[in-house]
Amino acid sequence: MGFQFVHLESFSRKGDDKGRSTSFVFAEARRDPAASVHVAAPLPPVVVYGVDVAEVKALHDAAADAARTVPKAGTPRKLRQDHKTLHTVIASHPYTMEEVRADAAKRTEVEVWERRTVAWLRAQYGDDLKSVVRHEDESHYHIHAYVVPTGDTEMRALRHHPGVTAKRAAMAAGPEDGEDSKALSKRGDAAYKNAMRAWQDSYHETVGIPCGLARLGPRRRNLPRDGWQREKAQAKALQAALDRAAVVKSKIETHIVAKKAETESMVSTAETETATLRAEADAAKADAARRLAEAKKATDAAKAAHDKAVAEQRKARGMMSRVREETARVRAASARLQRLPSMLRTAFDGFRVSKVAERVRAAVAVEMDRLRDQASSAERRADAADNRARAAESDRQKAEDRARTLDGALTETAAQRDAARREVQRLRPPEPEPALGAGFGMRPTPGRR
Repeated sequence: MGFQFVHLESFSRKGDDKGRSTSFVFAEARRDPAASVHVAAPLPPVVVYGVDVAEVKALHDAAADAARTVPKAGTPRKLRQDHKTLHTVIASHPYTMEEVRADAAKRTEVEVWERRTVAWLRAQYGDDLKSVVRHEDESHYHIHAYVVPTGDTEMRALRHHPGVTAKRAAMAAGPEDGEDSKALSKRGDAAYKNAMRAWQDSYHETVGIPCGLARLGPRRRNLPRDGWQREKAQAKALQAALDRAAVVKSKIETHIVAKKAETESMVSTAETETATLRAEADAAKADAARRLAEAKKATDAAKAAHDKAVAEQRKARGMMSRVREETARVRAASARLQRLPSMLRTAFDGFRVSKVAERVRAAVAVEMDRLRDQASSAERRADAADNRARAAESDRQKAEDRARTLDGALTETAAQRDAARREVQRLRPPEPEPALGAGFGMRPTPGRR
């Protein structure tokens, strides 16, 4: 493997002392016959980046015609013909075209070198880099880059020349303490060389080292052949090391991507499972709340039914008490009626033919009818009270049945079930044993006439 070669130069429309103008540069790039006499068998250039040479020339000429310089005093004017408006860069690889065509591995190497060189050029010149072409009709594999400063209204191509820019900056700063014009010029030249050296170093670090190219050739440093061979071997070894490092880096990045995807998948799965569990927990909580509400509602209903049954029992007891009182009164009236016939018979014998006897019999008959009606009414009221008592007992039994059903339904909520059971036990009154009098329901014996 040889050393790197990269060269830059700027051109004007007038041409330099060698007659090379922008038109000549574009003609040579296109391989026009008049401008390519140095090539034995000219071939059309291959566009590597951007537009072809004809488009670059059209873009350059239009921009140069429209560009204007603005003097310190005066109106804008057209560019001078010797104003540098085009910047070019040539980069060449040590491999010859015959080597590249004959060896697939070397072809791969120069393709990598070409891609790295284009990337470096784009980083250096940005949008001003309009085209990169490759010539395959000369001895070595090489490319040409064409930079048109369209972003600058004055088309100052030299602002892309690091050496010229550095020297102009040093000269514009003026002499330092005790420095004459000669020393200032010398310092400007040093700034020029340092800037160009930095430019070459940048290309070497970005392209040369990864491609196994030496920084300088043996003649520039007067190296013996064995020293140059050792340096080339070192450059090749460095390239191999960088290639291995790139492979390792690629594997690490692939591993990181795979692990990241695996981690993201695990996180996604965990989030999905968490959401599912949370949904199940919420559903269980809602179901428990629903069951608790139903249990409370059933408990309240049972309590209300129990209270109603107790109230009916109390009402039945009151009715039965009144029935007993009415029965006792009926019995007393019946006793009086039983004694009344004998009294009537005695009076009847004494007054058989008397008008008074008729009136007495009529009065007795009316009284008897009234007493019979009272007895019948008392009997009906007793029957109704008995029916209400039986209905109250049935309601109480139904309330107890509902309470027992509720106890079976509340097996899943033990705490609420126990509380409801204690509440029902607390509210349940003792069962009464109604006792009817011996004369309840008896009809009075009608009196004899």
